[in-house]
Amino acid sequence: MKHKSRPQPTPPQLGHTRGKKKKLVTQVILVFFLILGILGGLATSQLIRLQSATSGSIDAILVLGGSIKREMYVTQFAKQNPDIPIVISQGSAAPCVQLIFDRDRAPAQNVWLEQCAYSTFTNFTFSGELLKQWDVKKVKVITSQTHLPRAKWLGQILLGAKGIAVEIETVPEEGIPGNKEFWLKTALDVTRSLIWTLIEPFYSTECQQVQRLSEIDLTQWQPEDYHCEHQGQLD
Repeated sequence: MKHKSRPQPTPPQLGHTRGKKKKLVTQVILVFFLILGILGGLATSQLIRLQSATSGSIDAILVLGGSIKREMYVTQFAKQNPDIPIVISQGSAAPCVQLIFDRDRAPAQNVWLEQCAYSTFTNFTFSGELLKQWDVKKVKVITSQTHLPRAKWLGQILLGAKGIAVEIETVPEEGIPGNKEFWLKTALDVTRSLIWTLIEPFYSTECQQVQRLSEIDLTQWQPEDYHCEHQGQLD
């Protein structure tokens, strides 16, 4: 009997496989540069907007919590510019802020208390959303010298991503404010902020605890329910 010869396996076409890999790598590189070009274009557009806003006037004030001295400082601005909104991000207890404004006879109708933030990072994410809703182009951030450069860099990154230019103003302090800075904390927060600008469009950071200062009812508060810093001299 004659045995039929088995078909020999076809050797792999190395040239064809290499060609596929090369084509895939080329496509990946093209997509990478396309994304890079889009991001570069967006960044350039954003920079142009920010440069334009930097030369403009202040649209709002953002007071970062951490010292009652900052709230005392902003009352003078409120008296001189009653039409410019002021956001106090997780500052002193609401009754303390109202007592300060009442004592300095500063208007409170355009002052808002944002009570969601729990860090410098969230000061800017929560209040930044509020400023964006108000179509703010330039904001003055009030903080302390000891809060820099972290507060400045985070503001420029997080608010800048929303097209809001940042101007920093520091308040003279006595003693040590609540913000304690060290280089690792600054580095981690800056990195976190850069990453956040990429994922923020997919998340909502709207604060549900925003209250107009003029609507605070002191009769609803008991003295034992809050404590004001001694520097406020409210006792």
